Amino acid sequence: MIKTIFPLTASALLLAGCVTTRVHEDGSVDARLGQTVNVGGPRITPLEVLEDSRCPMEARCIRAGSVRLKVRVATGSGSAVREVASDKPLQVADGQLELLGVMPPRSVRGPIKPGDYRFSFKFSGGL
Repeated sequence: MIKTIFPLTASALLLAGCVTTRVHEDGSVDARLGQTVNVGGPRITPLEVLEDSRCPMEARCIRAGSVRLKVRVATGSGSAVREVASDKPLQVADGQLELLGVMPPRSVRGPIKPGDYRFSFKFSGGL
């Protein structure tokens, strides 16, 4: 009996640890820090938030601010650590990687924990 239960339990534990990737209608893909996602060509892994100067949702700001990330970009020719910003697309091979969105919004109540960040990426072009 234990032999038949163990494989089922192990399978359930493995499936519980899986992270699904949702592709939005516009072709963008969401990722959290440390999660590798395929964005229609390159594979992107957000590694670190370098800057989050977005305007807090409770404030009125003259400019919206931006987010800068350190990311690993993997293509068929290898991988490299690069920087991408919400206000400046990153050239990758024959296309552009865009950081379209960042969640959750900033708040005056305190900093966002690294594990709470979600990033929306889109790749346009070819490899």
